[in-house]
Amino acid sequence: MTRVRFHSGDQLPLEMHKVRIVQKLILPPVERRLEAVTEAGNNTFLLQNAEVFLDMLTDSGTNAMSDRQQAAMLMADDSYAGSATYTRLVTVLKDIFGMDYFLPVHQGRAAEHILSQVLVTEGSVVPMNFHFTTTKAHIVLRGGAVEELLTPAGLEVTSTEPFKGNIDIPALRKLAAERGTAGIPFVRVELGTNLIGGQPVSLANIREVREVCDEFGLLLVADASLLADNLWFIKTREAEFADASLRDITRLIADQCDILYFSARKVGCVRGGGICIRSQELHDRMRPLVPLYEGFLTYGGMSVREMEAMAVGLEETMDLDMVSQGPQFIRYMVDELDRRGVPVITPAGGLGCHVDAMRFLDHVPQEQYPAGALASAAFIAGGIRGMERGTLSEQREPDGTERLAQMELLRLALPRRVFTLSQVRYAIDRMDWLYQNRHLVGGLRFVEEPDVLRFFYGRLAPVSDWQEQLVAAFRRDFGDSL
Repeated sequence: MTRVRFHSGDQLPLEMHKVRIVQKLILPPVERRLEAVTEAGNNTFLLQNAEVFLDMLTDSGTNAMSDRQQAAMLMADDSYAGSATYTRLVTVLKDIFGMDYFLPVHQGRAAEHILSQVLVTEGSVVPMNFHFTTTKAHIVLRGGAVEELLTPAGLEVTSTEPFKGNIDIPALRKLAAERGTAGIPFVRVELGTNLIGGQPVSLANIREVREVCDEFGLLLVADASLLADNLWFIKTREAEFADASLRDITRLIADQCDILYFSARKVGCVRGGGICIRSQELHDRMRPLVPLYEGFLTYGGMSVREMEAMAVGLEETMDLDMVSQGPQFIRYMVDELDRRGVPVITPAGGLGCHVDAMRFLDHVPQEQYPAGALASAAFIAGGIRGMERGTLSEQREPDGTERLAQMELLRLALPRRVFTLSQVRYAIDRMDWLYQNRHLVGGLRFVEEPDVLRFFYGRLAPVSDWQEQLVAAFRRDFGDSL
């Protein structure tokens, strides 16, 4: 992916790949879209994919694999033990991250589970730039707590700050001094921060975090699931590394960490994950949980075909053309929506375009889940499946009161090498139309509310007939068009 100037004067992101396998898409009529989202309980996780036109729910497990990854899958060694596939993957991981030990797991949250089981104790606190839903859940289930120490700029919706995912270093040092080594099992840095708009972390900040960890004898753990995007931002926004290769930047990041875990559904464009570990002692403490919860040590719940593709996918993540597509498509979408007055998180981050539902639907109370309502409205307006990242993704307080999120975001993910520019422009057009008709959109209320991770499978209903009004407005403006 590169950015070129066309003769017309336009500057557009240009795909540095060609499409060789296609999958048919269907765009149901707006009336059917309303029926589908109603059947799904206004939860985009519960929509049937056959009814979705543009699946912007996540980039997890939905990225397109390369021809080299597809070919590598034919080389898989199915041996239960001593698999050559495992050896090839470990060789690649050691070369990229420089850590001697590796434990395979079926995806990123399995890594979080093992880390929490081994390191988190009752009453302990895990400082981090910002939580991710499953990370926090695993820590809390072990009796621990998370302490978000995001730099103050991180929660500024509209900003020019290039690294809004940085950890607040004075706050980290203060907490470390108060709690001590025994009270802090590890410091977690998410590269970059999923729930606040995919905002990146600078390498300078990672080095400063390492200094605090060394000062107080703390472990530094990195969640590298969104590493690809973060590499792009370090190279393009951090002047010191403008001429550095992605491989060199990756090694500089890994050298600061004691443990680095990842979901390959994101960073490797396959389904799987892993934990890279610097010390044998930590490895030996975590190793028994892999065969107990995941699978044998040479596959960890993954198929060997996925492991072969992962090895290639991680190597391809060191390619600037591959890494640049996501951030450049996202930037294009963010810039276009911003130009039209649609409230979005700026500057553009990784993972996807993040629409600020708090400003978009400023008439909808947070208790009525504006980001969730906007996700339902986006599906009705365009067959676009996004993901709520706001109060709906939180968990209620022990007394049953609602924990209001610091941000209400609709995430429109852009999986790598999946969408064309015309599809992105379609999404921009429908979100623009929706913003012009935002007064029609109302809130949601729970009708089925699970106790844990309710955003995955809870069901909601509109608080009024606003969805029917939205369909009527669509027909008024678009006629018989889909």
